[in-house]
Amino acid sequence: MKRRQLLAAGCACCASALVPRAWAQETPDYLAPQRFQRPDLATDEGGLWAMMDREEKALRRSPLVLRDARLAGYVQDIACRLGAAHCPDIRVFLVRTPQFNASMAPNGMLQIWTGLLLRMENEAQLAAVIGHEIGHYLQRHSVDRLRDIKSRAAAGQVLALFGLAGAIGQLAVLAGGFAYSRDHEHEADRIGAHLMHRAGYRVSESAAVWNNLLDEARAREGDEPSATSPLFASHPAPPERRNNLAQLAQSMPGGTDGKDRYAEHTGHLIDEWLQDEIKRGQYAESLVLLSRRIDTGGAAGLMRYYRGEVHRLRGLAGDHDLAWSDYQLAVADADPPPPAFRGIGLVARQRGQMSEARHAFARYLDLAPEAPDAALIKSYLAELNS
Repeated sequence: MKRRQLLAAGCACCASALVPRAWAQETPDYLAPQRFQRPDLATDEGGLWAMMDREEKALRRSPLVLRDARLAGYVQDIACRLGAAHCPDIRVFLVRTPQFNASMAPNGMLQIWTGLLLRMENEAQLAAVIGHEIGHYLQRHSVDRLRDIKSRAAAGQVLALFGLAGAIGQLAVLAGGFAYSRDHEHEADRIGAHLMHRAGYRVSESAAVWNNLLDEARAREGDEPSATSPLFASHPAPPERRNNLAQLAQSMPGGTDGKDRYAEHTGHLIDEWLQDEIKRGQYAESLVLLSRRIDTGGAAGLMRYYRGEVHRLRGLAGDHDLAWSDYQLAVADADPPPPAFRGIGLVARQRGQMSEARHAFARYLDLAPEAPDAALIKSYLAELNS
């Protein structure tokens, strides 16, 4: 894929550093700065704006941008509630990429990846991420990073601060080499929490985002998150940061989580995003995500089907039994996902349970006669009936 299609403007891989510290209660002056004027092109900041303008123009044409006007408008509205006077300058782009990431460029271009949207349980959690990115924007942290990098790096590396240099696989490199400083992250956390509170969101949901990501990162057996995840490589989460999260949430009580609104605007895309998630091949992390979604409710049949798929594809000892169990629970749902019957058929065929396989495959084709793999399943049925 081309780098322009995968750019991560302003803060590649640092949206997950959402853990605030314990700050004073007073309303900071930076919550209401005046809108930014376009800087002179001859300045560092002006050059950065021009660079991001070019990247945004390319992004608008990218096939990775999610063309869902209703969802984009919904997320734009959240950004406007948080950004207040800066709303006219914030432009939201939803990018179909299964990794967790959000970023905001100094010219107001805000990217949110679908891997992040999949992991949000409610509107307040998404507001926590967006508020954090707006915090970087309000304090012009990307300009500070540009000046720091320019003093030590080549122009190509400067551009890499705002993109993925051609490959998703370079996330870890970029996170380690171009992450915002610890002070910048603390400041963005602080601003984001205040923006959430002012907009009426439950501030404690920012802690839930962090904890959920940490659970996924820890799922890679035998390694600490800092060794396996670009999200934590440059921003470790020591115990004191968690304590600060709890203190901050206590100092800003109340607010709403917007769970129903979030489900209403994203539910029709969850299936598509889960397909992308499984293609990542990070099965341990996906199992944590899917188990959490099952526990928190909503689309239980679909979640159980995909958890079954992860077990089947991973294929470790006992995985096929776990897959079988999840598939059976999925088809018992009031609205069973048709591919769950295919999953039952595949496991039954491998086990030599031919009658079960025939029944399941036939049921799958009845429910999804136009499925992309219908011809393959028909060939399995012919083989089983011969």
